[in-house]
Amino acid sequence: MMTTPWVTRLMIANAAVFILQMLRPALTDALAFIPALALVRPWTLFTYMFVHGDVGHIFFNMLALFFFGPRLEAEMGGRDFVLLYFFSGLMGAALSTITPLSAIIGASGAVYGVMMGFAYLWPREPIYIWGLLPVQARTMVIVMTALSVYGGLGGGGNIAHFAHLGGYLGGFLYLRWWLRKRQIPVMAAPVPRPSSTQLRRWQAIPRERLHEVNRAELDRIMQKMAVGGVESLTPGEVQFLERFSQD
Repeated sequence: MMTTPWVTRLMIANAAVFILQMLRPALTDALAFIPALALVRPWTLFTYMFVHGDVGHIFFNMLALFFFGPRLEAEMGGRDFVLLYFFSGLMGAALSTITPLSAIIGASGAVYGVMMGFAYLWPREPIYIWGLLPVQARTMVIVMTALSVYGGLGGGGNIAHFAHLGGYLGGFLYLRWWLRKRQIPVMAAPVPRPSSTQLRRWQAIPRERLHEVNRAELDRIMQKMAVGGVESLTPGEVQFLERFSQD
């Protein structure tokens, strides 16, 4: 499975902060989000998403980001994917105000938003729990939401259940907004005729290096161009070709 640019950057950033935590343990408290102190420590609304309690904590968060993130980023584009990620994390912090004195750490809220986005777009996609038990993505989200509600009401240990629920809510709200935005008709500007250099760049895009979703989109666009010419491409399709021909 291949990763995508923003998934890779987020995983590297989380790993780097975790290494710094091990070298300087005091960083954990400095970067953790405590809702009651949000006004005097506003940076922690973002920094808490990169802080983890132990190896297992960061491992499972990054594993979920690795499995669910690339396909969602390929579908939404890097900008909207990373905005969904951080919006979900912020919603996780917002919902954590229900427990104002608790220190909240971890990428779980943001990652739960990514999981929600994946399940919303591909609800019947099978997810293999521990590589063995197939569960539909939507079923997994429903079960994990129920567990977070139960835990948040007092049934689960030292886990930021409200941050998880806020992450789900943030992912859902951002994705609904993104889908609505994508459906708004816009007046497309005519696509300028590409130069021969541009065409050569497009034809030389390294297909084998692309994520499978981007590979399918590249094949579709090249087939469309072969049948209808460059004039048949939309500005978004030209932007896609330009982005991957310059990587």
